Amino acid sequence: MAEASAAARAGELRRLIAHHDHRYHVLDDPEIPDAQYDRLVRELQELESRSPELITPDSPTQRVGAAPLAAFDEVRHALPMLSLGNAFDEQELLDFDRRARERLQRDEICYTAETKLDGLAISLRYEHGVLVRGATRGDGSHGEDVTANVRTIKAIPVQLDARAVPTVLEVRGEVYMSLAGFERLNAQQREAGGKEFANPRNAAAGGLRQLDARITATRPLTIYCYGLGEVDGAAVPDTQYERLQWLGELGFRISPLAQRVRGAGGCLEYYHAIGKRRDTLGYAIDGCVFKVDAIVDQQVLGQVARAPRWAVAFKFPAEEQLTRLLGIDVQVGRTGTLTPVARLEPVKVGGVTVTNATLHNQDEIDRKDVRVGDSVAVRRAGDVIPEVVRVVDDGAHAERPRFDLLAAVRGACPVCGSHAERAEGESAVRCSGGLFCAAQRREALWHFASRRAMDIEGLGEKLIEQLVARDLVRSPADLYGLDVQTLAGLERMGEKSASNLVAAIASSRQTTLARFVHALGIRDVGEATALALAQWFGDLDPLMQASDELLMQVPDVGPVVAAHVRGFFSEPRNRDVIEALRRHGVRWPCGEPASTASAAPAAPRPLDGKNVVLTGSLSIPREEARARLLALGAKVSGSVSKKTDFVLAGADAGSKLDKAQALEVPVVDEAWLASIEAG
Repeated sequence: MAEASAAARAGELRRLIAHHDHRYHVLDDPEIPDAQYDRLVRELQELESRSPELITPDSPTQRVGAAPLAAFDEVRHALPMLSLGNAFDEQELLDFDRRARERLQRDEICYTAETKLDGLAISLRYEHGVLVRGATRGDGSHGEDVTANVRTIKAIPVQLDARAVPTVLEVRGEVYMSLAGFERLNAQQREAGGKEFANPRNAAAGGLRQLDARITATRPLTIYCYGLGEVDGAAVPDTQYERLQWLGELGFRISPLAQRVRGAGGCLEYYHAIGKRRDTLGYAIDGCVFKVDAIVDQQVLGQVARAPRWAVAFKFPAEEQLTRLLGIDVQVGRTGTLTPVARLEPVKVGGVTVTNATLHNQDEIDRKDVRVGDSVAVRRAGDVIPEVVRVVDDGAHAERPRFDLLAAVRGACPVCGSHAERAEGESAVRCSGGLFCAAQRREALWHFASRRAMDIEGLGEKLIEQLVARDLVRSPADLYGLDVQTLAGLERMGEKSASNLVAAIASSRQTTLARFVHALGIRDVGEATALALAQWFGDLDPLMQASDELLMQVPDVGPVVAAHVRGFFSEPRNRDVIEALRRHGVRWPCGEPASTASAAPAAPRPLDGKNVVLTGSLSIPREEARARLLALGAKVSGSVSKKTDFVLAGADAGSKLDKAQALEVPVVDEAWLASIEAG
């Protein structure tokens, strides 16, 4: 075959196969028999085998997967992938609807109703119609780059078959495994003598996160797309329902069960109708999702923390099963809380074999009157966390002794032997050992090194367990005294890995105050509160000296959190660890440290409280522009609304620029940013 005709035939085959993939995997409406489809694929494989120069990245033959990766790269989402608030009964759904109506000042709201798939959230980024990246949700801000794996999923187009596609299009969806596919996969595992998967969600998540994409290619994964992230270069529909239809027109697989409903009554009607069909769908769902349909209304409602106020997941009742309580163990958490854990006769709940379940605390044990030997009902709360719901009296319940946590541990921490106590007015029993308790030390070190804290790459839980077990690290400060020779002697640690870890530990010395405060593991001080404290006080010394009254001036810090912060910094052992970390060179950019507890908060910044949106191509990486805006006090949002103060636009700005102009929002450029920084 002549070179030109071979190239033309290869192009024609790629188009035909892509067309039939879409008909089969997206529309569920194949046009040709499997045998004829297989002949097309074989012909293309033979052409590419004879002429490798004909192979293109978007060729159907390349969906078999690439060679294994050492690890996934981190991806920062241009727009956060928000989690959803949950409703577990009708009243909670009615409350959600009431709050939305009150904020929008409406008598009734139109919603888009969708099924809630039990899979793994994914973000697909297309540039000029070509798939360039697939990323997991991760923590909502950062995910893992799984591009090679998503390319193996035939329901995901690698190139959009449309004349006019956005310059940038980010599509959000849920990768899942059908029940039939799940059964086939487990049958294959049994035949090969491998371990069976507990449920379709675990099988789908594990398949998508394989370091070897060739393994992913063997898993029967598919997708339903449900939303958008960043979009530039195209006019986007104004409602959630129309956006779904638009995605379908672009070639994405969308749920045929999505529909518009009116008010809370329409939501409930949809929920009950889907509940009746749940067992016939062929794939696992754990509830329904209701989203305010009008995008402008979504923008008005906004979000709280990492969940939108304009959407809710109404979960189906968790499946319950009966089993027997064999015993109650006590575990010690990162903050020193002693948690009772039920040891159960193995039982399958929601497709997962459960052997342990949380009993929460002594108050919950007393309220439910749980006793060892009881027959108990177990459920997976939110279909995830196993818990003991209630006792089913078998006639011998009253004869069994009650369980007392403090008595069970004889008043001492089961790990370190330190005094265990229950503060007045609290349900939790806590170990007083702090970082001297090995259990807390492991958790505290893992938290200290985690990505959102000091971000020490390579310092995982298994390695921390070895460091603690060998008494090489007693506090976070000891990490900075580790050397290559010591680390190389640990299990699964060679000299190169040890050198990389020492370098990562050294790199973490330069951090931010917010990350450092978060890394300390102060009770009830998460990432957002740590950031608020850092922005308010400007440096660690005034924060350490602050009174309860001064701490409570910080937004979102109430008397309980203030007491935890003051108590943490009042503890001499904690101050010793902080001083040791400083001696090891841990530092962060800040001004002159304040010297008194009544120090004023950090000086105001030029863009404090201003909402800024980025769009278009900038001369600097978008992440750098975002960081510079944050340093000036701005809040960086992903969408334009009436609350937007500025839109920073680069070249080829699209719909966001159009919307800003329509709303008369000031549009600025990089020169404006530089002038603000210059003062």
